[in-house]
Amino acid sequence: MYAVLAVGLAALSLEPPHSTPLWPMVLLGIGGLAALTIRHRYPRLSFGAAVTLSVLSLACGSGAESLLAVVAVYSAGARHKGRIAWLSFGIAMASAAIGAVALSMRGTVGPPILGLAPRILGRDPLLDWANVFLIIAAVLLIVALLGTNAGHRRRYIGELVVRAERLARERDQQVEIARALERERIAREMHDVIAHSLSVIIAVSDGAHAAADDRPAEAKAAIARVAETGRRALGEVRRLLGSVRDDGGSAQEHEPQPDASRLATLAGEFVAAGLPVRLTVAGTPSTDPGLGLTVYRIVQESLTNVLRHARQVRAVTVTVAWTADDVTIHVRDDGPPIAAGTEEGRGLLGIRERVALYGGTVDAGPDVEGGWRVLARLRSGDPQS
Repeated sequence: MYAVLAVGLAALSLEPPHSTPLWPMVLLGIGGLAALTIRHRYPRLSFGAAVTLSVLSLACGSGAESLLAVVAVYSAGARHKGRIAWLSFGIAMASAAIGAVALSMRGTVGPPILGLAPRILGRDPLLDWANVFLIIAAVLLIVALLGTNAGHRRRYIGELVVRAERLARERDQQVEIARALERERIAREMHDVIAHSLSVIIAVSDGAHAAADDRPAEAKAAIARVAETGRRALGEVRRLLGSVRDDGGSAQEHEPQPDASRLATLAGEFVAAGLPVRLTVAGTPSTDPGLGLTVYRIVQESLTNVLRHARQVRAVTVTVAWTADDVTIHVRDDGPPIAAGTEEGRGLLGIRERVALYGGTVDAGPDVEGGWRVLARLRSGDPQS
């Protein structure tokens, strides 16, 4: 566009009787093309060249280079924020004032542009300057407003795109965190179910093997308990796997989650496996199913650890005390003394994680009177997020 305008104005300026020298217009045209070429890579240099060439064009050229100042002001407004954009506009206005002086003087002492000077310029230099400057200033102001508005819209849309991308990343991160937490929860549940069931099965199987010759009826009953424990464990594993597998199955196909109301049944299973458990429950259990499941799993894991690791245990006491604000779980066996500093297994780590979920505390380790004890206290409120 600039090249077409420059050639057209130059051709008109060369027509007699008010012809303008050719070589200034050629140099100004080359300089204008160079300024347009480098405006993306060197915007400051291009802006300076544009306002300079526009003044020179008004002084001795065809005036086509005035378009460069218009493009430069628009680009500055679109590319930069308010302060730099309006500073560029101020520089362009200063060059416009100088260019208006050159054009008003050109109407009397130099070659006119297109022969129009006699019609737009009079004999009063100050009035001529004011007329030309007001026209140029109005054009530059309109262009500056258009450029700043375009730049504001472009930056606003860019910020919206960046924000949308950031929200998408955060959403994906939250999904990954939720998946990791769900995997950890399922792994913890699987550990509790499988470790408890296998410990009971092993203990009962050992008893059945020992009684197979002398007490076949007791061995037969023990084998039945092994089968029942295995079926129950298989059902819980299927329920856990079904909660993460999209197979169209309904929740009614699986057993409900265990809770505090099944503690007596849990203790009976360990008694049947040969562990002398004495259960005491005080207070009214909470109706929160999550808290009930947590209490059940803590007792289950504690008794499983006793069944797997304790030797010469004569009694295991389990005390669950409910209050309006919290619940206290105390599991203790009277086995032989255990060395301090015994490494905690995954089961105790799972207990600590469950207790921390309800903002509670847990103290697990060798008891001063021998054996092992687990003392956990959980708040009855909502679990911490």
